[in-house]
Amino acid sequence: MKNVLILGASGQIARWVVDALAHEPGVQQTLLLRDPKKLTGSEPANARVVIGNVLDKKLLRQAVAGQDIVYANLTGEDLDKQAQAVIAAMQAEGVQRLVFVLALGIYDEVPGQFGEWNNATIGEDLKPFRRAADAIEASGLAYTILRPAWLTDEDEVDHELTAKGQPFKGTVVSRKSVADVILQVIAKPDLHIGGNLGVNKPGTDADKPYFM
Repeated sequence: MKNVLILGASGQIARWVVDALAHEPGVQQTLLLRDPKKLTGSEPANARVVIGNVLDKKLLRQAVAGQDIVYANLTGEDLDKQAQAVIAAMQAEGVQRLVFVLALGIYDEVPGQFGEWNNATIGEDLKPFRRAADAIEASGLAYTILRPAWLTDEDEVDHELTAKGQPFKGTVVSRKSVADVILQVIAKPDLHIGGNLGVNKPGTDADKPYFM
């Protein structure tokens, strides 16, 4: 049995992951979310729901205990503090494998006019994302960081990856595509260990996302 903890399980990327894992007989999911109103009432049979905040140290350690993989789908002005809490709980419980979704632009890696637009639009908001990435990389955990392009709700899987230090490609990617990368790691936990990866839909280079 593979135990998977999903933090921020009501998020839109996370929902794709939860639904896909529902059909995996060898997987037990633990879904942590803050707002019980976001429960659908149709959570998978292989899922256990925990209501709470990752900044609740006791609750988080209890949720992390016995997990094989932790997937964090978190956001907010205190994202760096949330990341530090996740790292501390994993270290305390001896859980190593972490997948953490952040955002494009945290390394000023988005080139050209799109990069200028992205920085002008969300640059200030990215500071806690960058601090979270730095903490994860320094944690000693077996991490994978994902930095998606601007997200769409297209029902498609079409993505390419860029490594840290490479210019970011494209402008958009579907949430389902990001979920696909996460599901690949859950299926094969040795995949992308130590990876800090941009995720985009090929062929979407432009000055800004098509829907903006």
